[in-house]
Amino acid sequence: MICPACGKLISADAPSCVYCGRKNTGIWSAISISERMLGPYFRFNEIVTIICIVLYILSLALDPAEIATRVGLFSVLAPSVVAVAKLGAAGQWAIANGRVWTYITAIYLHGNLLHIFFNLWWIRQIAPVVKELYGTSRLISIFTISGAIGFVLSSRFTILTIGASGAIFGLLAALIYYGKSRGGTFGTNIYLQVGKWAIILFVFGFIMPRVDNWAHAGGFLGGLVSAMILGYNEKIPEKSSHRILAIIFIGVTIVAFLLTFLTIGQVK
Repeated sequence: MICPACGKLISADAPSCVYCGRKNTGIWSAISISERMLGPYFRFNEIVTIICIVLYILSLALDPAEIATRVGLFSVLAPSVVAVAKLGAAGQWAIANGRVWTYITAIYLHGNLLHIFFNLWWIRQIAPVVKELYGTSRLISIFTISGAIGFVLSSRFTILTIGASGAIFGLLAALIYYGKSRGGTFGTNIYLQVGKWAIILFVFGFIMPRVDNWAHAGGFLGGLVSAMILGYNEKIPEKSSHRILAIIFIGVTIVAFLLTFLTIGQVK
């Protein structure tokens, strides 16, 4: 396991760290559990996909009559405004009513079939690369921070906003930072390729209707800053602090959804 004091690899059964001398106070066992829980077999893509699909189906089920009233390519299987508001949409309305936890819950909500399809497709393409370069814990943190900061910015200008695109832009920013920081052939190729994707998606956001470009900008900024602070595997090996931060964000997300479902009856 990793010593929580000096960050070096030691035996989990050692009475003290052979490098820095820190005594085994019992916290190592908890860190060992978190290491296993957030290790290489943590199915980030699958978990996010399941949460998004379940919430999308639930949003349709809350107001099924509204589905038939929507027409157009970007309104196929679109849940009602009231339905997504009940499930934790962010925006000016939510914040004015003290629903600050929607900065988190809105990440996992989507407004139509194309919206959820393309967002989940991008997550399944980009997240494995971020996981490889940053580790599972930092992937969770960057994803959550980016999505939340995207909605913090967007909620100043948008009545209602949802979607994982801000978090996706955060993951793109993390890859761009990695490529620029690492350099070399591998880093440069990632920097150039992902940079092109980000530019195309930014431009696409201004062309397509009802796209929250504020969330994209905020998510990109959040991903860039968090990646710079947290570092990547080749620069800073994963530490217990990274895993603890990821667990905190998982806990915050769970609490946010608990608050959403406890107050669902208050949204009309």
